[in-house]
Amino acid sequence: MEEQFILRVPPSVAERIERLMNESAASSSNPDEASLDLSFSEDGRNGTFMIGNESFPSSLLDLPAVVESYKTYDDSVLIKTADIGQMIMVREENDPAPEGVEYKHGLTPPMRDARRRRFRREPDLNSELVNQVEKHLINIMHGVSVNQNASVIGGEEGGDRKKPPVARAAKQPGVQEPAANGEEAEPERSDTDESEN
Repeated sequence: MEEQFILRVPPSVAERIERLMNESAASSSNPDEASLDLSFSEDGRNGTFMIGNESFPSSLLDLPAVVESYKTYDDSVLIKTADIGQMIMVREENDPAPEGVEYKHGLTPPMRDARRRRFRREPDLNSELVNQVEKHLINIMHGVSVNQNASVIGGEEGGDRKKPPVARAAKQPGVQEPAANGEEAEPERSDTDESEN
Protein backbone atom coordinates (compact mmCIF):
# COMPACT_ATOMS: atom_id res chain seq x y z
CA MET A 1 0.00 0.00 0.00
CA GLU A 2 1.19 3.49 -0.79
CA GLU A 3 1.02 6.48 1.52
CA GLN A 4 -1.38 9.02 0.06
CA PHE A 5 -3.25 12.11 1.21
CA ILE A 6 -5.74 14.54 -0.25
CA LEU A 7 -4.61 18.15 -0.58
CA ARG A 8 -7.49 20.58 -1.11
CA VAL A 9 -6.30 24.07 -2.08
CA PRO A 10 -7.93 27.33 -3.29
CA PRO A 11 -8.22 27.73 -7.10
CA SER A 12 -5.38 30.24 -7.34
CA VAL A 13 -3.00 27.89 -5.52
CA ALA A 14 -4.19 24.95 -7.63
CA GLU A 15 -3.18 26.78 -10.83
CA ARG A 16 0.30 27.47 -9.46
CA ILE A 17 0.77 23.85 -8.36
CA GLU A 18 -0.36 22.61 -11.79
CA ARG A 19 2.14 24.92 -13.50
CA LEU A 20 4.92 23.67 -11.21
CA MET A 21 4.04 20.05 -11.96
CA ASN A 22 4.03 20.63 -15.71
CA GLU A 23 7.31 22.51 -15.76
CA SER A 24 10.45 20.80 -14.58
CA ALA A 25 12.18 22.34 -11.56
CA ALA A 26 15.45 22.61 -13.54
CA SER A 27 13.92 24.83 -16.19
CA SER A 28 12.67 27.30 -13.58
CA SER A 29 14.87 30.35 -13.29
CA ASN A 30 14.29 30.71 -9.53
CA PRO A 31 14.22 27.45 -7.51
CA ASP A 32 12.59 29.27 -4.57
CA GLU A 33 9.43 29.79 -6.65
CA ALA A 34 9.26 26.08 -7.37
CA SER A 35 9.33 24.99 -3.71
CA LEU A 36 6.39 23.49 -1.85
CA ASP A 37 6.45 22.99 1.92
CA LEU A 38 3.94 21.84 4.52
CA SER A 39 4.55 22.09 8.27
CA PHE A 40 2.27 21.45 11.23
CA SER A 41 2.18 22.87 14.73
CA GLU A 42 2.47 20.75 17.88
CA ASP A 43 -1.21 19.82 17.93
CA GLY A 44 -0.79 18.08 14.54
CA ARG A 45 -4.04 19.54 13.19
CA ASN A 46 -3.13 23.11 12.17
CA GLY A 47 -0.20 24.13 10.02
CA THR A 48 1.20 26.24 7.22
CA PHE A 49 1.39 25.47 3.50
CA MET A 50 4.19 27.29 1.64
CA ILE A 51 4.31 27.70 -2.13
CA GLY A 52 7.23 29.79 -3.22
CA ASN A 53 7.38 32.72 -0.78
CA GLU A 54 3.66 32.74 0.02
CA SER A 55 2.19 30.95 3.03
CA PHE A 56 -1.38 29.77 3.57
CA PRO A 57 -3.01 28.38 6.73
CA SER A 58 -3.93 24.70 6.56
CA SER A 59 -5.82 22.16 8.65
CA LEU A 60 -5.80 18.37 8.83
CA LEU A 61 -9.42 17.16 8.82
CA ASP A 62 -11.03 13.72 9.10
CA LEU A 63 -13.31 12.78 6.22
CA PRO A 64 -16.82 11.47 7.03
CA ALA A 65 -16.09 8.24 5.12
CA VAL A 66 -13.02 6.37 3.93
CA VAL A 67 -12.07 7.03 0.29
CA GLU A 68 -10.35 4.29 -1.71
CA SER A 69 -7.63 5.21 -4.19
CA TYR A 70 -6.97 3.17 -7.35
CA LYS A 71 -4.46 3.23 -10.19
CA THR A 72 -4.32 1.50 -13.56
CA TYR A 73 -1.51 0.56 -15.91
CA ASP A 74 -3.57 -0.60 -18.92
CA ASP A 75 -6.84 1.41 -18.61
CA SER A 76 -8.85 -1.74 -17.94
CA VAL A 77 -7.66 -3.22 -14.63
CA LEU A 78 -7.86 -1.10 -11.48
CA ILE A 79 -5.51 -1.78 -8.57
CA LYS A 80 -6.34 -0.45 -5.11
CA THR A 81 -3.44 1.55 -3.71
CA ALA A 82 -4.69 3.16 -0.48
CA ASP A 83 -7.49 3.96 1.96
CA ILE A 84 -7.68 7.68 2.64
CA GLY A 85 -9.49 8.96 5.72
CA GLN A 86 -8.01 12.45 6.13
CA MET A 87 -7.60 15.58 4.08
CA ILE A 88 -5.27 18.59 4.30
CA MET A 89 -7.33 21.70 3.61
CA VAL A 90 -5.41 24.82 2.58
CA ARG A 91 -7.35 28.08 2.80
CA GLU A 92 -6.83 31.77 2.12
CA GLU A 93 -5.67 34.00 4.97
CA ASN A 94 -9.07 35.63 5.45
CA ASP A 95 -11.08 32.36 5.37
CA PRO A 96 -12.26 31.09 8.76
CA ALA A 97 -10.76 27.89 10.19
CA PRO A 98 -13.06 24.86 10.12
CA GLU A 99 -14.79 23.92 13.37
CA GLY A 100 -13.77 20.64 14.93
CA VAL A 101 -11.56 17.92 13.46
CA GLU A 102 -14.12 16.34 11.12
CA TYR A 103 -14.99 17.77 7.73
CA LYS A 104 -18.77 17.49 7.45
CA HIS A 105 -18.81 17.13 3.64
CA GLY A 106 -17.30 14.42 1.48
CA LEU A 107 -15.14 14.99 -1.59
CA THR A 108 -17.91 14.93 -4.21
CA PRO A 109 -21.23 16.83 -4.47
CA PRO A 110 -23.43 13.80 -3.57
CA MET A 111 -21.59 13.58 -0.25
CA ARG A 112 -22.46 17.15 0.77
CA ASP A 113 -23.35 17.24 4.47
CA ALA A 114 -22.88 13.46 4.48
CA ARG A 115 -22.75 12.98 8.22
CA ARG A 116 -26.25 14.40 8.68
CA ARG A 117 -27.93 13.05 5.53
CA ARG A 118 -26.42 9.64 4.88
CA PHE A 119 -25.53 8.06 8.20
CA ARG A 120 -27.82 6.61 10.84
CA ARG A 121 -28.54 8.99 13.67
CA GLU A 122 -27.82 8.03 17.25
CA PRO A 123 -31.03 7.03 19.03
CA ASP A 124 -32.52 9.35 21.63
CA LEU A 125 -32.23 7.40 24.86
CA ASN A 126 -33.56 8.29 28.27
CA SER A 127 -30.56 8.12 30.62
CA GLU A 128 -32.71 7.12 33.61
CA LEU A 129 -34.16 4.19 31.70
CA VAL A 130 -30.69 3.08 30.56
CA ASN A 131 -29.41 3.21 34.18
CA GLN A 132 -32.42 1.26 35.42
CA VAL A 133 -31.99 -1.48 32.81
CA GLU A 134 -28.27 -1.63 33.56
CA LYS A 135 -28.97 -2.14 37.29
CA HIS A 136 -31.48 -4.90 36.50
CA LEU A 137 -28.95 -6.67 34.25
CA ILE A 138 -26.23 -6.48 36.91
CA ASN A 139 -28.65 -7.89 39.50
CA ILE A 140 -29.60 -10.73 37.17
CA MET A 141 -25.93 -11.55 36.50
CA HIS A 142 -25.25 -11.68 40.27
CA GLY A 143 -28.20 -14.01 40.81
CA VAL A 144 -30.46 -11.50 42.56
CA SER A 145 -34.09 -11.72 41.54
CA VAL A 146 -35.54 -8.63 39.91
CA ASN A 147 -38.79 -7.14 41.24
CA GLN A 148 -41.65 -8.53 39.14
CA ASN A 149 -43.68 -5.33 39.62
CA ALA A 150 -41.00 -3.23 37.90
CA SER A 151 -42.10 -1.50 34.76
CA VAL A 152 -40.81 -2.98 31.52
CA ILE A 153 -40.07 -0.97 28.40
CA GLY A 154 -43.35 -0.71 26.52
CA GLY A 155 -45.05 -2.96 29.11
CA GLU A 156 -47.58 -2.41 31.89
CA GLU A 157 -47.24 -2.45 35.65
CA GLY A 158 -47.37 -5.90 37.17
CA GLY A 159 -44.81 -7.57 34.95
CA ASP A 160 -45.66 -10.32 32.47
CA ARG A 161 -49.09 -11.84 32.79
CA LYS A 162 -49.35 -15.53 32.12
CA LYS A 163 -52.38 -17.08 30.47
CA PRO A 164 -54.11 -19.74 32.52
CA PRO A 165 -53.41 -23.26 31.30
CA VAL A 166 -56.01 -24.70 28.96
CA ALA A 167 -57.76 -27.70 30.51
CA ARG A 168 -57.88 -30.67 28.17
CA ALA A 169 -60.67 -33.17 28.32
CA ALA A 170 -59.74 -36.67 29.28
CA LYS A 171 -59.20 -38.86 26.26
CA GLN A 172 -62.00 -41.32 25.76
CA PRO A 173 -61.30 -44.65 24.10
CA GLY A 174 -62.64 -44.96 20.57
CA VAL A 175 -63.07 -41.18 20.06
CA GLN A 176 -60.88 -39.73 17.34
CA GLU A 177 -59.30 -36.24 17.82
CA PRO A 178 -58.79 -33.96 14.80
CA ALA A 179 -55.20 -33.41 13.66
CA ALA A 180 -53.49 -30.11 14.51
CA ASN A 181 -53.00 -29.07 10.88
CA GLY A 182 -56.63 -29.56 9.88
CA GLU A 183 -56.15 -32.90 8.08
CA GLU A 184 -57.95 -36.04 9.04
CA ALA A 185 -56.15 -37.92 11.76
CA GLU A 186 -55.20 -41.55 11.34
CA PRO A 187 -57.36 -43.93 13.33
CA GLU A 188 -55.75 -45.24 16.48
CA ARG A 189 -54.63 -48.83 16.38
CA SER A 190 -54.75 -51.14 19.28
CA ASP A 191 -52.39 -54.00 20.01
CA THR A 192 -55.01 -56.46 18.76
CA ASP A 193 -55.08 -54.78 15.31
CA GLU A 194 -51.34 -55.24 14.88
CA SER A 195 -51.39 -58.86 15.90
CA GLU A 196 -54.02 -59.70 13.26
CA ASN A 197 -51.76 -58.52 10.37
